[in-house]
Amino acid sequence: MPEQLFPEPTVGVFILNPVGEILLLKSHKWPGKFVIPGGHVELGERIEDAAIREAKEETGLDIYDLKFIMFQEFIHDPAFWKRKHFIFFDYVCRTDSLAVTLNDEAQDYLWVQPEAALHLPLDTYTRNSIERIISGNLS
Repeated sequence: MPEQLFPEPTVGVFILNPVGEILLLKSHKWPGKFVIPGGHVELGERIEDAAIREAKEETGLDIYDLKFIMFQEFIHDPAFWKRKHFIFFDYVCRTDSLAVTLNDEAQDYLWVQPEAALHLPLDTYTRNSIERIISGNLS
């Protein structure tokens, strides 16, 4: 695989269920941390469409009411399983379902109130966005 030439745009999706809990995942890509569904924006794809697609692929959930939270820079952070440079575009959204169907990127999941999530082992980027969601300070 060639060396990465440019930063990769990615989306992160903070999915809220009908009682206001956030979906968190356990993934081998972020050892020992809870993270959220997300992934790469494909060539020719709008960022919001990537968020909807990634949520469906990784959780089986249909989402709506996307709101942009923030973007974050990720430059060769050792918390990730590979040396990469990403630009994260994080969104919060809603779903009407609790029935999660994980693909092979996640090993487990839980629904948790945003304030309680801050007491879990989170990666820095997930923590930053949850704090922004709690404060209501969305971009």
